[in-house]
Amino acid sequence: MSQLPVDQLRALIGDAQRIVIFTGAGISTESGIPDFRSPGGIWTRYKPIMFNDFMASRESRRETWRRKIETDKTMTVAKPNRGHQAVAALVNRGLCTAVITQNIDGLHQASGVPAEQVIELHGNSTYAKCLDCGTRMEIPPILAAFARDETMPECPSCGSEYVKTATISFGQSMPEAEMRRAEIATNNCDLMIAIGSSLQVYPAAGFPILAKRVGAKLAILNREPTELDQYADLVVNDEIGPTLGAAVGLN
Repeated sequence: MSQLPVDQLRALIGDAQRIVIFTGAGISTESGIPDFRSPGGIWTRYKPIMFNDFMASRESRRETWRRKIETDKTMTVAKPNRGHQAVAALVNRGLCTAVITQNIDGLHQASGVPAEQVIELHGNSTYAKCLDCGTRMEIPPILAAFARDETMPECPSCGSEYVKTATISFGQSMPEAEMRRAEIATNNCDLMIAIGSSLQVYPAAGFPILAKRVGAKLAILNREPTELDQYADLVVNDEIGPTLGAAVGLN
């Protein structure tokens, strides 16, 4: 009798010693955060603000903070789900060396994955940074001031008005350090599990291909088929939290 997909995934995990997890928005939809591209997602309601527009236009910067207030209504109340907890279990058992994520919600860290083992390719929306001097700024005071009278944030260190969430915007360069860390982790893994990603956004989606190129196994867990299914050793189209939780033996 052939194995069920969850049993096949459990077997791949059991045979691996250096797992790298790659996650996309699909792992967080079960926490109530809509995929930006899905119906109801922010990109179906608003045209993305390009990085050059953010830098060139004060009104674009103002609109960015208006949208941040809207997205935080769901993101700040979201909690890690069973999928995040399963990933954290693999990390804490010493089986997973790194979590490469396209997500900006910070839920991997909230689930118990040490921050130094999370590689955020698209940044993090839970805090802000000055684009001139790099000073970190917390979001709640910024949004409280903006909600009162649309007061725009300024950097407390250098006075710059170029303050945005610590995310990678459309047209903004990918973070070199994180891309390099992700490449090193991928080159040294023996199993990559791609979870909740359409695997359409490059260069991030190149890491599962790189894993295969260096001889690692590739498992893809997603509700829908992806463009990289043909390269995978195992494809599981099912709910993420229950499937991954069962595969790693969560109670």
